[in-house]
Amino acid sequence: MIDDEFYIKSYCSIRNNQIVYDGKILFEDASSDFSVFIKSAYKELLSSYPKFYKMDALSKLSTVASSVVLDGASIDPADEANIATVFSNSASSLDTDRAHQTLIDEDQGYGASPSIFVYTLPNICLGELSIKYKLYAENSFFIFDRFNAAHLFHYAELLLKNKQADQVLCGWVEVEGDHSEAFVYLVGSSGETPHSEQEINRLYNQ
Repeated sequence: MIDDEFYIKSYCSIRNNQIVYDGKILFEDASSDFSVFIKSAYKELLSSYPKFYKMDALSKLSTVASSVVLDGASIDPADEANIATVFSNSASSLDTDRAHQTLIDEDQGYGASPSIFVYTLPNICLGELSIKYKLYAENSFFIFDRFNAAHLFHYAELLLKNKQADQVLCGWVEVEGDHSEAFVYLVGSSGETPHSEQEINRLYNQ
């Protein structure tokens, strides 16, 4: 019996004020302020989605990177998609956690904002994607010291081979203080780039 073969269909990386899609620069902005950069990218690349402005920084970054990939793959937000999401980072939701704690400290516990508190779990960004694109397959968010291609590879392969998803959106999305980085890619049964640890690492390190 021949094992199923899967491929990396497309990918998006966001680093150093640049958004790269399948190896080509799609957007760049000189602003050193993440909030300014990500809002500019949203206006340039995404169709209108007002909920974007209410998201925390991690969800905004995840939404932009993932939307570039999903829109490029012609995933219609109006359709239900059997796409699983497997994301990871090293800082969890620390950036939002700090903002939440600051509000508490400033007003002796009475200044906490529900709109910030709701984002004090890293997997909320996957919930935002699931709502936007009607993704009903499994979603998981993992915390590692560094980018872990092996884990993303094996988890995606497991989901696909067990027919728990038709495609898997994998990613590393990180926002902590002034540092932000995203690498998101879509795995499925068609494409040109073989789905392997080596290829995942190669694309991540480009």
